[in-house]
Amino acid sequence: MTAEGHDEAAGSGSVPGAEPGSGSVPGAEPGSGSGSGNPPDRPPSPDFVQSLARGLAVITAFDADHPRQTLSEVARTTGLTRATARRFLHTLVELGYVDTAGSAFWLTPRVLDLGYSYLSAMPLTDLAQPHLERLSARLDESSSIAVLDGHDIVYVGRVQVRRIMSIGITIGTRFPAFATSMGRVLLSALPPEELDDHLAATDLRVRTPHGIADPAGLRAELAAVADRGWALVDQELEPGLRSLAAPVRDRHGRVVAALNVSTHAARYSIEQLRHELVPVVVDAARALSADLATVNR
Repeated sequence: MTAEGHDEAAGSGSVPGAEPGSGSVPGAEPGSGSGSGNPPDRPPSPDFVQSLARGLAVITAFDADHPRQTLSEVARTTGLTRATARRFLHTLVELGYVDTAGSAFWLTPRVLDLGYSYLSAMPLTDLAQPHLERLSARLDESSSIAVLDGHDIVYVGRVQVRRIMSIGITIGTRFPAFATSMGRVLLSALPPEELDDHLAATDLRVRTPHGIADPAGLRAELAAVADRGWALVDQELEPGLRSLAAPVRDRHGRVVAALNVSTHAARYSIEQLRHELVPVVVDAARALSADLATVNR
């Protein structure tokens, strides 16, 4: 598979709140140099359960680049001591979420139950699938739907037609919101103060020479996205990749997701995308929004 549709790439199935292998995960041991698991602008809650955070940190230490790890590797990735990491790993083995042989540990399919609980309780994912399928069939391009989670977008629906990028995309894949068409749609809908906080805490390093490198330029682009009702990203995640997205709204008019298609730059010029694909994508997002508005009335 690939990125923002083929599309917004370079994030793969990474885990919430941490770069793969970064060691900055929830529930690190005191003095380990890792994060506490709480956002920097939010004080720890008195109800925060550190043991739960550490257990989740162990699960999210495994990703596409590190599917099998030793005890030492898990301890290093999470910032936990070896003794603590061992207890959590063997607890997860007993619960069926992790398997082991020799010195290696890996996740089992049972971990999917955790994500399925979210997806099954989210009518958006079921409603979106037929719209994505129709959109991809009409344009012969991959289509996706994503929601905002912290500084990232997270894919919750996808129809892949062809692979354009070097990174595969699956449900749960994450990419930095500021550099993706779906992310810009979602960010453009945030209240001003929330957007200010988001951008102040976001690493805006560009991935390609086409990226928007300064906060002022990004703010201007987000304002333009909010004004016109769609976003187009031209080769900012990976050379040759272009993607465009439109907002999906709930019955109260709130932007709750973004829908997009992606294509190779050789297939469509920027002008062709604007005049030929934008109306189709916007119509698909509106149709999905209309379906979503009928839910839970």
